[in-house]
Amino acid sequence: MCVSQSVLDYIEPLSDENITVTDTVFADVPVRLYLPKRKSETPRRAVIYLHGGAYFFGSFKQAGFDSLNRRTANKLDAVVVAVDYRLAPQHRSPAQFEDSMAVVKFFFQDEILTKYGVDPTRVCISGDSAGGRLATAVTQQVQNDLEIKHKIKVQALLYPHLQVIDSYLPSLRESENGIVVTRDLAIKLLGLYVSEDKTLPEAMRRNQHMPLESGHLFKFVNWSILLPKKYRKDHVYTEPVFGRTNYSFPALTDVRVSPLLANDSQLQNLPLTYILTCQYDISRDEGLMYVSRLQNVGVQVAHEHIEDGFHGALSYMTRPLYLHLGLRIRDMYISWLDSNL
Repeated sequence: MCVSQSVLDYIEPLSDENITVTDTVFADVPVRLYLPKRKSETPRRAVIYLHGGAYFFGSFKQAGFDSLNRRTANKLDAVVVAVDYRLAPQHRSPAQFEDSMAVVKFFFQDEILTKYGVDPTRVCISGDSAGGRLATAVTQQVQNDLEIKHKIKVQALLYPHLQVIDSYLPSLRESENGIVVTRDLAIKLLGLYVSEDKTLPEAMRRNQHMPLESGHLFKFVNWSILLPKKYRKDHVYTEPVFGRTNYSFPALTDVRVSPLLANDSQLQNLPLTYILTCQYDISRDEGLMYVSRLQNVGVQVAHEHIEDGFHGALSYMTRPLYLHLGLRIRDMYISWLDSNL
């Protein structure tokens, strides 16, 4: 594929001579470690990265994620831990959350932090898409668990998926036929992630999948209140309809699957948060609502919205397809980390 010189200039290759890349295992979970070679007199920053892919696809070996993590380690002179959690449909919820939590707990052991020269007060957890959902849920758990000694300094969420409650958000309607992810595909994958019951995705398409006892949760994803006016436009809000069949899927009301369901007292303990949203993205409104919910309880939030952005853009940073958009999001993310971690 022919790549324009302007894009080649923007890529600005970094030498891997400054880091060592090693595949290993933390708490029985495969991880890829990016370790700076240069000796440091002071402990380093660290980033734990959870990749996207709807829980069905992706790996720390995927070129886009590997490139992002190499650049993060190089630019920040930081230790980066990329997690290779189990994938659906062989492993449904909460397997991915459990793997991610296991890695964080393992990494936060004093002897492990010392081994890799990491400052326990300067650790970030970040992720994109479904990985953003995992990063959100893990951060909520870590910050509210009194038994976990060390806490996360910042979290960075890149076009995150954050709920399975309402399938009629404005962004789900506007980007129904999205560039990378369509509404139909997202619902199909979410349904399979939650259960093997083939009737669930069809109920989700009609927004009639929530159990009767879940009505009190709708306020946490009420976009008519939580979305800024410019994104509500002329859309009319209607609450999700309770399922007409007797669904019994605990994952539908599980905060680990829908971190937007966390109550205000849980959100109050969260760290400085970076959220990046894209205009042409079915998950746009989920990120925007999380911005509102965090700000409403006093959590510091840095929000960047990409008007020409679309879901999955970080996948387009390596051969054979380079997009300025993916490279721009990459650089915005790393720049924010450099200033705040």
